Amino acid sequence: MSQWSQVQQLEIKFLEQVDQFYDDNFPMEIRHLLAQWIESQDWEAASNNEAMATILLQNLLIQVDEQLDRVSQEKNLLLIHNLKRIRKLLQGKYHGNPMHIAVIISNCLREERRILAAASMPVQGPLEKSLQNSVVSERQRNVEHKVSAIKNSAQMTDQDVKYLEDLQEEFDFRYKTIQSLEQSDKNSALIKQEMLALQAMLNTLDYKRKEVLSKIGRVIHEIDMLMSNMLTEELLDWKRRQQIACIGGPLHGGLDQLQNCFTLLAESLFQVRRQLEKLDELLTRLTYDGDPIPVQRPQLLEKVNFLLYNLFRNSFVVERQPCMPTHPQRPMVLKTLIQFTVKLRLLIKLPELNYQIRVKATIDKNVSTVSNRRFVLCGTHVKAMNMDESANGSLSVEFRHLQPKEMKSSAGSKGNEGPHMVTEELHSISFETQVCLYGLTINLETSSLPVVMISNVSQLPNAWASIIWYNLSTNDPQNLSFFNNPPAATLSQLLEVLSWQFSSYVGRGLNSEQLNMLAEKLTGQQASYNDYQLTWAKFCKEHLPGKSFTFWVWLEAILDLIKKHILPLWIDGYVMGFVSKEKERILLKDKTPGTFLLRFSESNLGGITFTWVDQLENGDVTFHSVEPYNKGRLSALPFADILRDYKVIMADNVPENPLKYLYPDIPKDKAFGKHYSCQPNEVSKPSDGGGKGYVPSVFIPVSKILNDSTDPHSPSDLLPMSPSVYAVLREHLSPTVIETAV
Repeated sequence: MSQWSQVQQLEIKFLEQVDQFYDDNFPMEIRHLLAQWIESQDWEAASNNEAMATILLQNLLIQVDEQLDRVSQEKNLLLIHNLKRIRKLLQGKYHGNPMHIAVIISNCLREERRILAAASMPVQGPLEKSLQNSVVSERQRNVEHKVSAIKNSAQMTDQDVKYLEDLQEEFDFRYKTIQSLEQSDKNSALIKQEMLALQAMLNTLDYKRKEVLSKIGRVIHEIDMLMSNMLTEELLDWKRRQQIACIGGPLHGGLDQLQNCFTLLAESLFQVRRQLEKLDELLTRLTYDGDPIPVQRPQLLEKVNFLLYNLFRNSFVVERQPCMPTHPQRPMVLKTLIQFTVKLRLLIKLPELNYQIRVKATIDKNVSTVSNRRFVLCGTHVKAMNMDESANGSLSVEFRHLQPKEMKSSAGSKGNEGPHMVTEELHSISFETQVCLYGLTINLETSSLPVVMISNVSQLPNAWASIIWYNLSTNDPQNLSFFNNPPAATLSQLLEVLSWQFSSYVGRGLNSEQLNMLAEKLTGQQASYNDYQLTWAKFCKEHLPGKSFTFWVWLEAILDLIKKHILPLWIDGYVMGFVSKEKERILLKDKTPGTFLLRFSESNLGGITFTWVDQLENGDVTFHSVEPYNKGRLSALPFADILRDYKVIMADNVPENPLKYLYPDIPKDKAFGKHYSCQPNEVSKPSDGGGKGYVPSVFIPVSKILNDSTDPHSPSDLLPMSPSVYAVLREHLSPTVIETAV
C-alpha cells in the first residue's frame, strides 16, 4: 500500500493536519494523481543536489503533462483547468530554483510519515502536544489581528496628518494675506474679524497637532506592546519548533505568517516615521508658544527608531539550519572539508532591500568552545540576500558551498581527545550584515543552533546523539558549554524523539509496545516512565549491562540496518523488532506451530533474527531462534528471500521450512510475497547460465537442529543450489520430495 493510500485512511483529525501543509507550493491534486511516482523518487537527495533537482522537476512536469493527456481524453473540464493552472504555477515558481520544490516535497512526505506514525500511537506524545497547544494557535490569531489593526491605525493617522497639512496651508495663506495689507487696512472691522477667525484656526491647529501626536503615540505604544509580548513569544515558539523539527519532530511552519507580521509592523513604523518627518516640516513653517511638536516629536522619533532597530534584529533568522547534503536527516553535524548548506531569511520583506544586504558567515566568532579545536570556513562566505531564489519571494540567502576546515593547534591536544569529547563539543556559525534604509543604519547578527564538528564519518552517530540531546533538553540557542554538565531528560519525551528518528529516517515510527521495550532497556525496570529522568551518560556513554556498546550505538545500528536492508518490511509493519526474548515467548507460546516473529538482536549490533514456535510429539511447546543476520549476510541475500527459502535440517536429516505464519497469524507468503526478489518458478534455466561456462547457483539458508538443542546452528552456511536444478525439481517432483532432495 502506498504511503498516500495510508494517509487517506486516517481519521479526520489527522487528515486536517495533512491539509495544513499542502498549498500552492505543492498542490494536493498533484500529490494525489502522482502518488506512486512521487514516493519512488529521492527528493531528500535532490533537495541538496541542483542537477538532480532539475531532472526531477522536468520529470514532474512530464508526469503532469501525461495526466493532462489522460483527463483530456476523459473530457474532465474541471480537472483539465486545474492541471493546466498547476503546471503553469510549478514551472513559473521553481524553474529558477528546482531544489526548493525538492525540499517542499521531501518535507511533505516526511510529515506524512510522522502523522502516520502518530496515528498509530495510542496517545499523542508530550512534545508534540505542547507544540500544537490551542493557546499557541489562539495567540497566533491574536497577533495577526493586532498587526492588521495597527496597520489600519497608521493609515488612518496618515489621513489626519494630511488634514493637518491642508489646514495649516489654509492658515498660512490667510495669515500671509492679512500680513500683506497696508497698516490702515488692518484696522478695519473686517480684518479684525478675520484675525479672530485666524486665532480660532490656530487653536484648531494646536488641537489637531496634539491629536495627531497622541494617535502616533498610541500606534507606537501598540507596536511596542505587541513586539515585547506576543510577537516575541511567537518568534521564540517558531525557533523552538524549528529545534524539534531538526531532530525529527513535526514540520515547523509559521515563518511566512511571521514574515507578514514583521513586514506589516516595519511598514507601519516607517509610515509613522514619515508622519513625524511631515510634522517636522510643518513645524519649520509654523510654530507658536505651547507648540507640542518640538516637545513630543523627538521622543516619539527616538522610540520609533528603537523599535525599528529591535524589529530588524529579531527578523534576521536562520530559516534552514546547517546541513550536509550527504546527510539531510542529520542537520547540525558537519564534517571537515565537506560542503554544507544553510539558509537565512530577513522577515522584513521590503523591495528596497532586494540585493542590498550582504551577509557574511563566520564560525566560532567571539565565543570560546570547550576545547582547543578551532575552525575556519572555506568557500563563498559572503552573499547578497534577494527575493528571486526563494519560491515564495522571501528576502533570503542560501550558502551552498561552505566547508569547515580545522586549524592546526599548537597545543597538540587533538590526538588526546577521546571519541566522546569531539562529539560533545559545540560550535557556532554566525552571520552578520548591515541594513541601510531611509537614513537608518542597523547592524544585524544571528547564529545557527550549535553544531558538532566531526573529522570522520564514524563519529556521526555520537555527534547526532549530541544534537538530539541538546535540542530536546534546552531552547537556549547558544549554550556552547552545555555538555560540561548536561541535564537529564524526561524519558517520555526522549522516547517520543526516538520514535521520530524511525518515522523520519525509515518511514515508520514506534508503537507503544516497542517504546516500552526501549524504556525497559534504558531503565532496567518495568514501571511507569512518565516522570523518569534519564542521564546523558546512560543514553550515550555507558555500556549496556553485559555489552560492549551503548544504548545509542545499538539503536543507531538498527536504524542503519532497516534503512539499507529491510526498509520495505519495516514500512509494512511486519518487523516487530523491539521485543525481549521473554516477551517473545509469551506472544508465541499459544500460537500455531510455525508462527514466527522478527526482532532485533540485543546482543549483536545491527542484527535481526526470527523466532518460531514448534510443538514436540509429547505436546510440549519449544522455541527456536536463528543466529542474527547482520548487514554482511543481508548484503548477500535479501531478508525476504531468506524467510522464503530458510530450511532446517532436523535430526532425521529432512530439510523443511519451519516458518509458516508471521505473528499473529498472517501466512508468510501473503506478508512477504511482494518483497521476494523472484518467485521460485522464475528461477533461471541452464540456458540462462552463468558466464564462462559456469552454471549459476542460488543460495539457500540452512540451519541444523540436534535432538538436544532448542536453537538452530548458525545460518551462515548458505548451501549453493543451481537454479536450473531447483526449477527442474519443481517441474518433476512433489514439494515433499523436493524438501527431501534439498
